[in-house]
Amino acid sequence: MRRSLIAGFLLSAFLFPLSLLAQDFGFGFDEDRDAPSSPISVQTGGKVQGELLGYFEDFDSEREQKLTSLGDIFSGNLNFSASGANVDAFINLNISPLSLEELGDGSLTNSVYAPQLLDEAYLRAFFGPVNIEAGLRKLAWGKADSLGPLDVVNPLDYSDLTGITDSMSMKIARPLVHVSWGMGDTSKLEAVFIPNFAAHRFAREGRWTPDAFSGIPEQFRDGIGNRFTERFSAHPYYNLILAGIRNADLSSFAFTSDLLPDTRGIEYAQAGLRFTSTFGPADVGMQYFYGNLFRPTISLDGVDAFLDDLVANLPAQNLDLLVPQLTYNRYHQIGVDYAQVLLGFNLRAEFAAHITEDLSGDDGRINNPFLAWSVGFDRDLFWGINANVQCGETIRLLNDKVGDNPVFDAEAGLDITATRLTVQLSKKFLRDNLEIKAVNIWDIEDMDIYFIPSIVWTVKDVKAELSGGILAGKEGGELSQYYRNCFIKTGLSYSF
Repeated sequence: MRRSLIAGFLLSAFLFPLSLLAQDFGFGFDEDRDAPSSPISVQTGGKVQGELLGYFEDFDSEREQKLTSLGDIFSGNLNFSASGANVDAFINLNISPLSLEELGDGSLTNSVYAPQLLDEAYLRAFFGPVNIEAGLRKLAWGKADSLGPLDVVNPLDYSDLTGITDSMSMKIARPLVHVSWGMGDTSKLEAVFIPNFAAHRFAREGRWTPDAFSGIPEQFRDGIGNRFTERFSAHPYYNLILAGIRNADLSSFAFTSDLLPDTRGIEYAQAGLRFTSTFGPADVGMQYFYGNLFRPTISLDGVDAFLDDLVANLPAQNLDLLVPQLTYNRYHQIGVDYAQVLLGFNLRAEFAAHITEDLSGDDGRINNPFLAWSVGFDRDLFWGINANVQCGETIRLLNDKVGDNPVFDAEAGLDITATRLTVQLSKKFLRDNLEIKAVNIWDIEDMDIYFIPSIVWTVKDVKAELSGGILAGKEGGELSQYYRNCFIKTGLSYSF
């Protein structure tokens, strides 16, 4: 009953202004004041699914803690749309036990999941060739099938990588205004304004917590120790002081909300322009975006002051002199993309230059400027097998200016390039009702692999799926850090 009341209240609140807008917009585009108002058309849809998810490690007979959970079992979404004379409205709700779990006083128990209840909610108004959208929205920019360098409007949810192949479900809707202008039959100009900023979402505890965040205290200890060696290696108590640094309690410097800057203000506003057109057989796009990088830089101020104080006042440690800094860097992006069917291949390519404020490359708190590209294709092969391939890479510029100590330079120790190859092979049987698919994700520098096989049986609106995930590679890599999270998943869903 409570879930129905929540959905009904949100839908009613959303449709009330729509009814006013549909009656009389008064902007004069294709408007006949003597004509009767068009009735509002409301449509509903959605999906419900049951799912069992088990991690291989949980079935290990030698583990002291046995299997305690098989996932959330039930989840779904509800979609509502309404259309008037020159306006549409959309609202999409995610329904799951986590997003609706409540305490006795009605407050949500987990604020991390509260925003996920409202997946999207926006209005779209039509003024001749101009469309205006406003609200919580997910936009896809660029031409890459999976995530490409030009798809920069929405942050992503990396708190659970079992659904990494569904890029739209990973996107986090943002409050924005989106204007598109159809310029003839083949060209379009778009503009987007986002009044604030939200970063990628990462797990802060549990099995999907990234090492880059959980290992911050250890990273800071190593950096302080290296700096001490650099400055005081001849000190008579060098070994004793270094041992004290190695044993220092820096747990308060863990990745927590207290370290994150408040990005809800207008000073974190973002904006972009995008133009797309067709030239002969090719679709071409160009875009400019000004915003913030979705991943923070992490540095530590006050290291030298801390060491000077430590040497002068042995054995006391004044940790208050150490100030961790998490910053979301501003940047300009200039990018182009291209798509064309050539010799049976559906080709796609993107290229972007990212210009940060560190034009000299020696400011450790700011990411260096970098380039990014993506090239991909899909094609039907022999025996009815379809192949979808995409390769993307980022290349850091001014790499020789990057320092070697992570407390002074957030990019210290990182490779100059980061290259990912994604290959998907699929084949359908039994009049396309049965599909066998395998997705392979390789991170070249780390020699990581994420292999995701699946079998999907679809009968009209019902889908049954069996899938799994295997992560492996060099220790500490972007994907292989989750090698304990190999899983198997089965689910049944109904779309309506």
